[in-house]
Amino acid sequence: MSNDLIQVIIKHLPPSASSLRLLDVNGEVGRALLKLRADLAIEAVSGQASQWQVADSSVDAIVACNYVLNDAFLTVALRSLRPGGRLIIANSRGTVTAEIGRRLEATGYVRILVEAILEDGILLRGEKPHTTADTLLRIQQTAEYDANQLTLQQYKGRYIHLLICQTPNKPVWRLEPDEVIRWQVVGIRRGNQTMLLAFSSLPKAVALMQPAVLAGKIVNVNKVAKFDKALNWELPVLLNPTLNDIEHEQIVLIDIDPDLAELPDE
Repeated sequence: MSNDLIQVIIKHLPPSASSLRLLDVNGEVGRALLKLRADLAIEAVSGQASQWQVADSSVDAIVACNYVLNDAFLTVALRSLRPGGRLIIANSRGTVTAEIGRRLEATGYVRILVEAILEDGILLRGEKPHTTADTLLRIQQTAEYDANQLTLQQYKGRYIHLLICQTPNKPVWRLEPDEVIRWQVVGIRRGNQTMLLAFSSLPKAVALMQPAVLAGKIVNVNKVAKFDKALNWELPVLLNPTLNDIEHEQIVLIDIDPDLAELPDE
């Protein structure tokens, strides 16, 4: 399997909870994807789509390489995806036509993308419509896949997400020669103990951050960054707190080295 095709698929995976549930059609790409994304929970499926034993609205993404579309497959894939989930097909050879987009649209997909990739390839992407137009509610629905108030030992994922206050708040290309970026992560002081606030996924972080900002509890946060859970955290970590967990606690900012962060997802 071409590594270039794998990279294309990785780029188009949807936002998810700490573990992205993925169907690997014909079992061709899962192993390669897992080398690049340790947070994937992959199930291989094959044969006629109508025979798949997959619950409705149960997966975040369905991926395939060098796959020939048929209407039955498109229908079953759409039914299997959760709202906001994506069908992603990367073919090493193919021609972009309006007909492909019309077939996806007629089946019920939205946010459709049909584009040329690599030298002679084609990417097809369609998304299952959300059940609400409320962006915050969408984030909360995705965040609910992960439990609240976990310990790092209970959490099986590889990464945690931290709320960051970056100063100066500007992209790298706008920095003056003598300016240095400083990162501070959000924590709480509970009694005599300082704790880091951490989250198992980006949606989980945003689901807490938005109401906390609106309530005036958290201010000046302008970034969410991803870190390896296995780093030597000197402070205790409060994983997946709710607004109720922190509303009576003092918010503190703790310096952290930006170089410790993982590269952001596409």
